[in-house]
Amino acid sequence: MKPIMKGKEAAGFLGVGANTRWRATTDNVDMTLPDIAPRVVTLDTLPQSLTIDLARTAIIVIDMQNDFCTKDGWVDCIGADYTADRAPIAPLQQLLPRLRKQDVPVIWVNWGNRPDLMNMPPNQIHLYKNSGEGVGLGDPLPSNGAPVLQKDSWAAAVVDELEPEAGDIRVDKYRISGFWDTPLDSILRNLGIRTIFFAGVNIDQCVLHSLTDANFLGYGCVLVDDCCATSSPDFCTEATIWNVKKCFGFVCDSKAVLEALPA
Repeated sequence: MKPIMKGKEAAGFLGVGANTRWRATTDNVDMTLPDIAPRVVTLDTLPQSLTIDLARTAIIVIDMQNDFCTKDGWVDCIGADYTADRAPIAPLQQLLPRLRKQDVPVIWVNWGNRPDLMNMPPNQIHLYKNSGEGVGLGDPLPSNGAPVLQKDSWAAAVVDELEPEAGDIRVDKYRISGFWDTPLDSILRNLGIRTIFFAGVNIDQCVLHSLTDANFLGYGCVLVDDCCATSSPDFCTEATIWNVKKCFGFVCDSKAVLEALPA
């Protein structure tokens, strides 16, 4: 059973989630949860192995965008090493198609700011322009004029190597956490999701804080470490993995996920 109802298959149903929909006729509305067969797999994770239901699992891919991962993007513009943030591309190219075949929703959570920055307080603008000068949120990149992390711009687009597919879900974010001031939690709940794989950049910033918010909201969280990266020093990644294992969820690599999936 696919996790999202569309078109003719949605006729007579209320809601997009195959796990959460109601069934309606002219005489009755049935609010009982659909009988969805669990699809159970066990992953080789730390600190313990983990058994999950693929029918209630999604993957969130965070900020794999030109501004962070591509030459002439914002990270490159400020003189940082954008190539470090490209490390997740190859493993995600292997993992995402396999997850899609298992009807696991792929959710892209990316910076996609309003052109007028009306929902961005000064402390968030400071993050990208801490001296008040230079190239920050919404400013044109010197290389091509694209506005930094602005919705629908080249700067905010997912890198070419990981082009989202038509059935994927996109969520714009406006903070380090993908859950703050966004519909992400509502989307996950409507889909009946209980377990989330986390991937993307930066592992110690937007990935970590999206994961911790998901943990606080009650989701089971799995950090897929080789599908994450950062341009920060190595100790930031080490601390992130330590803290996830200790406090917020589970850690594995993409090989562990692939080996657990049905052939």
